[in-house]
Amino acid sequence: MSDWRFLAAPRWAGYLALVIVFAIACSALGTWQFNRRAEALAEVARIDANYDAEPVPVAEALPDPAAFDIDQRWQVVALTGEYLHAEEVVVRNRPFEGSTGFEVITPLRLTDGTVFMVDRGWIAQDSDGRPSEVPSAPEGEVSVTARLKAGEARIAGRTSSGSEMATIDLDELAERVGEPSYTGAYGILVQSGDDAAEPPLALPRPVRDEGPHLSYALQWFVFALLAFIALGWFANQERKALSTDAAERAGAPRHPAEQRTPARPARPARARSDADVEDEILDRR
Repeated sequence: MSDWRFLAAPRWAGYLALVIVFAIACSALGTWQFNRRAEALAEVARIDANYDAEPVPVAEALPDPAAFDIDQRWQVVALTGEYLHAEEVVVRNRPFEGSTGFEVITPLRLTDGTVFMVDRGWIAQDSDGRPSEVPSAPEGEVSVTARLKAGEARIAGRTSSGSEMATIDLDELAERVGEPSYTGAYGILVQSGDDAAEPPLALPRPVRDEGPHLSYALQWFVFALLAFIALGWFANQERKALSTDAAERAGAPRHPAEQRTPARPARPARARSDADVEDEILDRR
């Protein structure tokens, strides 16, 4: 363990703190993606349960005109009453198949006297950015079906101008009508056949898609794990460097392969021949 004593230095404590903070941030983002996925799955479940269901009377679905449960989104309700043509408005900056236009909101006075806001569909904008011609809603008493959606909040800096509104603000619409109205939800008109292909165009079916949230969540948790793995790798690299430096200061070779090769033993003296002996005798004489 003595090789790892350097980890007690303040520098490494700071590295560890940074990694912990990074891992916490990654874990928080991963959890947020899991929550986003749960919301997407709940929306898919609502579409499956409500979008093609049989209609129920609006008074039964919304006993409190000012209340709305998110699980009622896309629920089909039956409506009977007369359209209030004079109170019709359009909502600007509404996308549709890659274009921007307007959605037509026409209040419908129900047989019980309350007013329900009906989104009759989408119309294009002209070259000046104004609404194209809006086909009139049917006269007299009508029976229609609509899919419920929650009203929209006002957006700061975006205001209404005449019959053009920035959002489907049900409270503002109720003030315009001046009669008891549903303010918890409005309805997207159910259209089929030729009616769906004529302006106002029927709004598209919502997409059943949970999105890439699961893969994003897993990626964030992997990033958190990799941060600790990277910290361990750098710590091990520093341990090796310190061990090498200590070995050099102690005079030890850096690597076993670098150890000095032992001297070779001297070769044994070559045996003398008869000629060598004779030469030695003559030299002595």
